[in-house]
Amino acid sequence: MTDVRIQAQNLSKQFILHQQNGVQLDVLQQLNFTAKSGECLIFSGRSGSGKSTLLKMIYGNYLATGGSLQVKQGDTWVEMVGADPRSVVQLRRHTIGYVSQFLKTIPRVSTLNVVMEPALERGWSEDAARERAEDLLGRLNIPSRLWALAPSTFSGGEQQRVNIARGFMVDWDVLLLDEPTASLDETNRQVVVDLMQEAKAKGAAMVGIFHDQTVRQAIGDKQFNVSANEVSSHVQ
Repeated sequence: MTDVRIQAQNLSKQFILHQQNGVQLDVLQQLNFTAKSGECLIFSGRSGSGKSTLLKMIYGNYLATGGSLQVKQGDTWVEMVGADPRSVVQLRRHTIGYVSQFLKTIPRVSTLNVVMEPALERGWSEDAARERAEDLLGRLNIPSRLWALAPSTFSGGEQQRVNIARGFMVDWDVLLLDEPTASLDETNRQVVVDLMQEAKAKGAAMVGIFHDQTVRQAIGDKQFNVSANEVSSHVQ
């Protein structure tokens, strides 16, 4: 349960604003941290310090400017700095799950199919995928009458719960979470905490941003202050 799944060494990220005379923004500089199986590492730091940018770098949306960022896939380390698109696709299909703040809806695709997709991509039978998806949607209090509808018609809170169901549809070695409980009421927030604790118990290395103090204390094991480049076992 203590295997390292993510390791960053001297990791940096710069943005070049080409439409503003090439102004360079040094968002992240010389970061060093690890994330282990069965633990939740919380990214903290002042607003604008690059927490969400760092999550997107782990997921492969952003490319690092310097240093090393490695994710373990099975017994092999994949270097995200310079990774080819095929390797990133394979990581996202089999190793890294990502629950963002907003659901990217697909027109005319039902809620049930949106949630089932990660399992079907892994070769699950449709019956097994449907059973798991229905269980998650039920736990997250999405009424069954809505399952056949496209989630684009739902409220923001309902869309986020569909997003969470999709994110927890299969087991991930690495699970990234960007404010998953931000738009949820207390009851549904507790359901998400339960899902996160279950994922940890199965060995997921979880990395997340949580502004909710209750959630941070319930799920966090370590804290990485992005602004100070410092890891602490004390979660505040």
